[in-house]
Amino acid sequence: MKFAKWAFWIAGALGILEIAPLYFMEAQLAVDMPPALTHPEFYYGFAGVTLAWQLAFLVIGSDPQRYRPLMPVAVVEKATFVVAAYWLWTQGRLPSMFITGALLDLI
Repeated sequence: MKFAKWAFWIAGALGILEIAPLYFMEAQLAVDMPPALTHPEFYYGFAGVTLAWQLAFLVIGSDPQRYRPLMPVAVVEKATFVVAAYWLWTQGRLPSMFITGALLDLI
């Protein structure tokens, strides 16, 4: 359980560091990766749900034995981003800078 505690704390903390800046990056993303967002509700919805999951990682890390049933679901949350990012990157549809975040999630 000691490993689980550290793994989930680190995953949650890194996730917060990766996701929280999205709230301030909408305009910059439109410049870096045009066109501008046409549905900001999806963008901010994604950011909010993902940020909530990072907080869930911290909760799981606070008491891994108690929240053990959530661990596989939490792994799915991280794995889906890794798979999607890799798939988009291989098709040339995702800038390399996003692969770093995906690799952190994979670890």
